[in-house]
Amino acid sequence: QVQLVESGGGLVQPGGSLRLSCQASGSIFSINDMGWYRQAPGKERELVAAITRGGSTDYADSFKGRFTISRDNAKNTVYLQMNSLGPEDTAVFYCNARGRYFVVWGQGTPVTVSS
Repeated sequence: QVQLVESGGGLVQPGGSLRLSCQASGSIFSINDMGWYRQAPGKERELVAAITRGGSTDYADSFKGRFTISRDNAKNTVYLQMNSLGPEDTAVFYCNARGRYFVVWGQGTPVTVSS
């Protein structure tokens, strides 16, 4: 089994930055790719970015240029660097990990962008 723990969310002012972390544990060898999703109040969960085991990345169009996904395989951790945050970025951010036969989600970390 794979377990995911997100951290790094919080309150940030408009225009600010945050870096989210997602640390994986357990059967990490079985993970093919990991991603970040977010769910804003009253909206469906949406993909933000994903990264493969080899480091290839993919972003939803609305996040390109502002958000950067990266991974540190030695720490079994995936990061999401978020810049130029605005109130519309207020959401719960979730990390997920996908293997051949599974998808695992973290518990989510809330991000609030407000002055």
